[in-house]
Amino acid sequence: QVQLVESGGGLVQAGGSVRLSCAASGRTFSRYIAGWFRQAPGKEREFVARISRSGGVTSYTDSVKGRFTISRDNVKNTVAPQMNSLKPEDTAVYYCAASTDPDFNWQSPLYQYWGQGTQVTVSS
Repeated sequence: QVQLVESGGGLVQAGGSVRLSCAASGRTFSRYIAGWFRQAPGKEREFVARISRSGGVTSYTDSVKGRFTISRDNVKNTVAPQMNSLKPEDTAVYYCAASTDPDFNWQSPLYQYWGQGTQVTVSS
């Protein structure tokens, strides 16, 4: 198993930047595809970004392309999205997740492990 703990959330003005971080403990983090999701009040949880085991391949939802960049450090066992040009509609609880699915499931992996979430609030 792997345990995930997010940090770095807070209040930021529109146009600003936030860097979240997810620290993994337990099994070797490089075994997992890592993803980030978010859930805004009254809405379903949605995919934001994911990164391959090596960190060499990333994928983003259309609404954050060009603004968010996800990276990982398999030595420090962390995965971090850098979120720039934030908009009020980015306000949500952001969740880190890890998947043991094989690489051929890259386009739609199932995530077996989840963090507790961190709040990001973007003020207009």
